Amino acid sequence: MPLPESALPLGGEPTTSGHFLFEVDGVEIGTFREVKGLELDIAVEEYVEGGQNAYVHQLPGVMRWPNLVFVRGLVQSDALFEWVRKSSGEGFAGSGNKLTRATGAVTVVSHQGERLRSWSVQGVFAVRWSGPQLAADSYDPLVETLEVAHNGFRSTTS
Repeated sequence: MPLPESALPLGGEPTTSGHFLFEVDGVEIGTFREVKGLELDIAVEEYVEGGQNAYVHQLPGVMRWPNLVFVRGLVQSDALFEWVRKSSGEGFAGSGNKLTRATGAVTVVSHQGERLRSWSVQGVFAVRWSGPQLAADSYDPLVETLEVAHNGFRSTTS
């Protein structure tokens, strides 16, 4: 089913990507085929005003940013584990149990290698990494998954 014309960008074709790049403080962590969690959820607080029976006031509440999950990637392990070391374990203890947060960037890269769009992600730190399932007799692609917590993001131009 084709997309409605209102959903297409100015060129008339839907935007597609080749892969997604994740960087932390300007250092490439890895490239991925899938990114989940570029979302924002704003809780709605309701206020009932006495005498106003036509509606309930709705006000913006707490903003929630789910963790970003990067899937089907190739992680530059030295950069990833150096970053993780700084913000957890002995690095965390060595800094007086103060979390070292970083600035991340998620970038959409076209099949031709052109950077199409980026999001700057504030206060990132790694919370989970899983490596590929290794089996000599398997032809399944090697998959790495990285999950990061953050304090929000904003769109930036590439």
